[in-house]
Amino acid sequence: MFPKRFDQARPFVTLGIILLGWIFLPLAIKSFSRATFFEIQAPLIVADSFVRDLQTFWSNKAHSKEELLKAGQQVAGLIAEYEIVNQTNAHLEAEVLRLENLLNIPSLPDFRFEPARVARRDFSGWWSRMTIRKGSNYGIPVGAPVVFAGGVVGRVVEVHHYTAVVDLITSQTFRVAATAAGDTRPLSYQGGLNNSFSAPRGTVDFVPLDIYATVAAPKHLVTSSLGGVFPPGLTIGDITSLDPSADGLFKSGEVQLDPRLGTLTEVTVLVPLSPEE
Repeated sequence: MFPKRFDQARPFVTLGIILLGWIFLPLAIKSFSRATFFEIQAPLIVADSFVRDLQTFWSNKAHSKEELLKAGQQVAGLIAEYEIVNQTNAHLEAEVLRLENLLNIPSLPDFRFEPARVARRDFSGWWSRMTIRKGSNYGIPVGAPVVFAGGVVGRVVEVHHYTAVVDLITSQTFRVAATAAGDTRPLSYQGGLNNSFSAPRGTVDFVPLDIYATVAAPKHLVTSSLGGVFPPGLTIGDITSLDPSADGLFKSGEVQLDPRLGTLTEVTVLVPLSPEE
């Protein structure tokens, strides 16, 4: 009877021994094993991403010439609009540089814009991450900010040779200093608990009592100059509700994020030009 019960429990005993062995392994071996496993898995992730791009390419080939001409006209209009915006930005950058020299204040950090395709997304109950198809082979460092046309996407938390992992702005592990539009006082933004099929959202804390926001009259939230690696003025989202905190000194509330965060196919990594940045 006893040998039979032992045979039945043998898989569980083996699993327990493996788990105990993993727990007592040195941290250096664990880190090396995890990095090695990710590097082995990376080609499959990248290959799957290329296959999806190929499927999209052939599906686009099925569009009619009229649809392609209409899309080309829309793109031409956007290019013309971006050229005007680019000229305006060049003028503003020159004005900022003049004021920095006049007032003898340090310049804002400079970045190199590195576009990258999204290879995989991971939306769990505890964190939201994505894997992009560029890593140390393109000089992407840990901590680099990631953005898109709608504002902040997240921050690079892991860098491998061909890929990098981005902690998204929706993740509960993501925090950044922010300010409300038209106000210079710093606030604290943190990702929220997001369901799989709900609109992305986050939370904001330490909001002054004289700031108000509702769904009908939201308050725009942007990154602060105290936001570390993030340049100031990048869009985070809109504050849609505010309630007094437990201590009554500040308010806290909910931030509605851009719904496109869940369907991004390409992002831009801001790589600091100065290594110390």
